[in-house]
Amino acid sequence: MPQQEPITRNTLSVLVQDVDGIITRVTALFTRRGYNLVSLVSAKTETEGINRLTIVVDATEYAIEQITKQLHKLVQVIKVWRLENDSMIARQLLLVKVATTNQNRPQVVDAANIFRARIVDVSPESVVIEATGSSDKLKAFLELMDTFGIKELARSGNLALNRGPKTMAPSKN
Repeated sequence: MPQQEPITRNTLSVLVQDVDGIITRVTALFTRRGYNLVSLVSAKTETEGINRLTIVVDATEYAIEQITKQLHKLVQVIKVWRLENDSMIARQLLLVKVATTNQNRPQVVDAANIFRARIVDVSPESVVIEATGSSDKLKAFLELMDTFGIKELARSGNLALNRGPKTMAPSKN
């Protein structure tokens, strides 16, 4: 019996034209093929009319090759780049509302400061904290905040760029 290829977490950075429906086209590509889309973040780039999609997907090596080929077939896709874990900077954004009282609020603020997070809202019963960092850092931060009581949270997917001089910016004419 042949051995199954391992499934790994992969990050793709995709430059696309900023046109209506591009996110639908990209997600449909993943849906039709049954790939596990972990996160998708879309944002404008330094070039007018071009967006960067940061896609995190759990897939085999073969599936990543197929995904890349299929993305290249979309007319609105300018460039696809697979980012390697050891040569990329990846960050997530987290907003978390933590239950507080007058007694434990200083502890919550101190814990946020240790993680270089910012308090962005304070009410008598809670604080809202903004934190950025790697997935592991945010996981550790949430475990600590859970001891105080998490009331609500929102978390983005990865934003990622290559380290150093490598760039996938389109050439400016």
